Amino acid sequence: MTIWRNSVRKRKMDGMEYPLPHSLNDLSARFATLTLRAMAGLFSLALITVPLRGAPSAESTRINPVTPVQIDTALRDAHHLAGTRDDLDVVRVAGRSMLPFFGDGAVLVIKTTLPAANLHPGMLVIYTNHLGERIAHRVEERDTAGDWIVRGWNNTECDTSRVNDRNLVGVVYATFHANPQTLVGVSEPLATNTPVALAAPAK
Repeated sequence: MTIWRNSVRKRKMDGMEYPLPHSLNDLSARFATLTLRAMAGLFSLALITVPLRGAPSAESTRINPVTPVQIDTALRDAHHLAGTRDDLDVVRVAGRSMLPFFGDGAVLVIKTTLPAANLHPGMLVIYTNHLGERIAHRVEERDTAGDWIVRGWNNTECDTSRVNDRNLVGVVYATFHANPQTLVGVSEPLATNTPVALAAPAK
């Protein structure tokens, strides 16, 4: 099951029409179509990522979009999708700073080849901060040096690390939600071998 956060539109390429979520300007129509086909038969809920606009509400910051899906199922689905292309990878989320979009128990498929110059405000990125931690936060704006300022959706302060080509890991493309309680005691190799990205307070 796939849920679009914005209305679906179509773009013509090579004489054919491809469905696209509104405002998904950074990814090709063909990539979006192939991804939808690859999602067929996946068991966990997948959300195609589009830029996040506006501001969080007090109520939304408490909502973690969990599903009954086991974490190992979400991991297998995410790795299955990532395996369809060489430029996709998988991380799992720890933390609450990006609720209600993703939090503990979520698994992210990320596109790893997008250069920092092609980022835009509202995009969700994985980057490595000055402490060597992988962080999953939202792009805010450029600073005077041309690097990107990022912030957790629910954080009042921006991260102290800036994002550029040197530390950008990838851009979030799809989110697979699962029950975070099923992560306890999981010995699934995919869980231990999938890197963790922190949705954490600003550092």
